[in-house]
This record gives sequence, structure tokens and C-alpha cells, in this order.
Amino acid sequence: MTPYPDESAARTLVVRTARSLFTRGLTHGSTGNLSVRLADGTLLLTPTGSSLGTVEEGELSRTDLRGEHLDGPRPTKEAFLHAAFYRARPAANAVVHLHSTHAAAVSCLDGVDPANALPPLTAYYAMRVGTLPLLPYHAPGDGSLEPLAERTARTHHALLLANHGPVIAGPSMEQAADAIEELEETAKLHLLLRGHTTRPLTPEQAAVLAPPSP
Repeated sequence: MTPYPDESAARTLVVRTARSLFTRGLTHGSTGNLSVRLADGTLLLTPTGSSLGTVEEGELSRTDLRGEHLDGPRPTKEAFLHAAFYRARPAANAVVHLHSTHAAAVSCLDGVDPANALPPLTAYYAMRVGTLPLLPYHAPGDGSLEPLAERTARTHHALLLANHGPVIAGPSMEQAADAIEELEETAKLHLLLRGHTTRPLTPEQAAVLAPPSP
């Protein structure tokens, strides 16, 4: 995949994906943000304070790869996080960050493995997400998260922010959105199965399905 060459089509894609995520309950209120990488190297993002259920194509923001605002409304306060993923992952052309209920719930649990917050319960989770590092809590918009997120994103396309929610990058918006939805469903399964003996994929089975490196 290459960066999105047609800005108008990219705006349509961001808004269409935002609507889909919102109407299916994967985000709520004014939480969550999406972005794509354009062919000129700039990023198109949902703006700060917007709802993914109502944001319009003309309301999207543009930043550079440092997260600096270039034009349009003020970008999401987590623009630096999107920029960190794009710098770390040259093949990424879309980033999705949600506060989806079950993934956020896992991010609040005590004793979660910071190296891998969810077990590979299904083959599709192993394929679309792989391992899921849990990053320590930072307040929303806290730029001190940026260097840690960038370092971790070099080897993982999906992260879980403690007491917050997931972030996933993908070669396309469709792939990033599919992956974050798979993550949410696996988090739901994980919570439903708490207290039961589970049979996740073995490390060998998961390794065969693991997503490619950046």
C-alpha cells in the first residue's frame, strides 16, 4: 500500500470509517480519533473535541509528521501519538485510536502483562493484532508518551494505553479498523472467560499467523 494520493477520497474514507465505528458502538461521545497519511507526507486527522458520529469531511485537520498543525481545525490532542506511529512504521498509512469498552476495561485491570495485554484466543486476533504491549498511564494529550509510543511502535503495530484504550496502525484504513475491531472482540472474549480455564493458541500457532514486521 502507498499513502493516500487523493485527499478528497481520503477525507471521505476517514468520515465513513468514523461513522461506522461510532454507529456500531466502538466509540462514544467525543472519544477516539482517526488519521491517514497523504501522498505529500502530511497527515489528515479528526479534530479535537469532535465526535466520530458527526465529524464532517471539511472539519478534518492536517499536521506534519511531527504532529505540528498545518491547516484546518485544531487536531486531536493525541496528534503526536498518530505522528509517532507514522514515523515508526513507514508502511503505515492509517492509525485508529478508540476508547472501546472492553479493550479499555482490560487496560484498567491489575496484573496485566505489560509485554502482551491479551492472549491469542483466536486465529484472527493472532493475524490482525499479534502481541499487544500495555503502555503505562499518561493523561490524554500528555506529550511525554510520544517517545515511548514511537519506540514501541517500531516493533508493534498495536498498543494498549493503560486506563485509556487501544491504538492500531495499518497499511490502509480498512486494515487498521478491522484490526482494532478484532482487538475489541478479543478483549470482550477475554473478560467473558475470566475465571474459566482457557485454551489460547500456542506460541508456535500464534507465530505462524503473526502480522508482518513494519
